[in-house]
Amino acid sequence: MTSPKRSAEFKSQSAAGGLAGLETIAREAGAKGIPPVEKWEPDFCGDLDIRIAADGTWYYLGSPIGRKPLVRLFSSVLRKDADGRTYLVTPVEKIGITVDDAPFLAVEMAVEGTGRDQRIGFRTNVDDFVAVDGDHPLRFETEAGSGGLKPYVLVRGRLETLVVRSVFYDLVELGEEQTVDGTVMFGVWSQGTFFPMAPADSLAGLR
Repeated sequence: MTSPKRSAEFKSQSAAGGLAGLETIAREAGAKGIPPVEKWEPDFCGDLDIRIAADGTWYYLGSPIGRKPLVRLFSSVLRKDADGRTYLVTPVEKIGITVDDAPFLAVEMAVEGTGRDQRIGFRTNVDDFVAVDGDHPLRFETEAGSGGLKPYVLVRGRLETLVVRSVFYDLVELGEEQTVDGTVMFGVWSQGTFFPMAPADSLAGLR
């Protein structure tokens, strides 16, 4: 457990040092793996000019954060709250950031088995791995403007990863039809759960 004195030091470093101070706190918090951010209830310390763009690029003060280890570190202390906003959360601070779409991108897919026993997993752009199942569902949203489908997988908490277009096409190749509540749906199986994409008759141009 972090001592009050140590916490005060961290808070001072972050307030004075901006990104560098936050890096110090996040590194300490994540020293033993993915931190238990869902259990922390620190004070809200305002917003920081950090933005995760739709293509997965992280920006600080309008400039890309080019250090992938730093992006991975910050991604480990992300939390999306019930208010719909995404925060960087440490034991002593809760800092609001901007996320254009999803905080993660699923850039690679792995598949084992077939049919109902099929297992689908994704690697994200920050090297998390998530296996699609009942606790990590795959859902599909209609994209505004184009009407195309955007697939998302729940990674942890309320944080999702968006499946990139090239991987989505591979996912479609695994699809099959299944009747759901009287409607023939096109979707995929993973670990015994069927995840419908859309009514089968609406996807003629995609398949």
